[in-house]
Amino acid sequence: MMSGPVWIVVPTYNEAENVARMIAAITDVCGRNDIDGFVLVVDDGSPDGTGALAEAIAMNDSRVHVLHRTVKEGIGPAYRAGFRYALDQGAERIVEMDCDFSHNPDALPALIAGTEHADLALGSRYVHGGGTRHWGWARQVISRSGCIYAKAILRLPINDLTGGFKCFRRVVLETIPLDEVAAAGYGFQIEMTYRAVQLGFRVVEVPIIFTERTHGVSKMSRGIVWEAAALVPRLRRRVGGQSHAPR
Repeated sequence: MMSGPVWIVVPTYNEAENVARMIAAITDVCGRNDIDGFVLVVDDGSPDGTGALAEAIAMNDSRVHVLHRTVKEGIGPAYRAGFRYALDQGAERIVEMDCDFSHNPDALPALIAGTEHADLALGSRYVHGGGTRHWGWARQVISRSGCIYAKAILRLPINDLTGGFKCFRRVVLETIPLDEVAAAGYGFQIEMTYRAVQLGFRVVEVPIIFTERTHGVSKMSRGIVWEAAALVPRLRRRVGGQSHAPR
């Protein structure tokens, strides 16, 4: 068994078609791989009943928890709330992943194992063995260009800065000042990784295959892309000058 409890934080908004299948898939993978895993669904008041479906499962399974939020504020605030909950519950490792099966639950063991010799493991589409499926050319260009742009501005030796499939050691989330993390959209992924590097934590990239969702509606929008693009230079100015914490 991998040491210590692992909490998998899954933010949801209108994921009624996916949430039960995702919870089942995660618990199955954890069971088959001897992972002491817990699932935390963080639901932002989904009008399609996602939160109620997850709650019904949690009532019969002590390894499933649901954090109900009343306002849809974006993925950043949802993850911050989920991280705090998992830390309070004694998590040693905290995974973040999407509910739409774009992140394959079967990749969880490799991602978690990545933190055996690192502090943060990133599920990476842009290293050898990684990739994407069922993306149009425009989505591929936007994603790849965004990663190259962030990597250049922030001067990081990391290929996939915008991905949302990650595993943190507890100490990383205890050290990053979560109240100061500003991004609400997918810029949150860039900011969390950048802050971890600036604090001197070890980061590794684990290859994954990202598959476009088949059920439900994508949360990606033009506004989210622009938010992330505008965030990067501000991060360099605001966080980049901070000294590394002693490790």
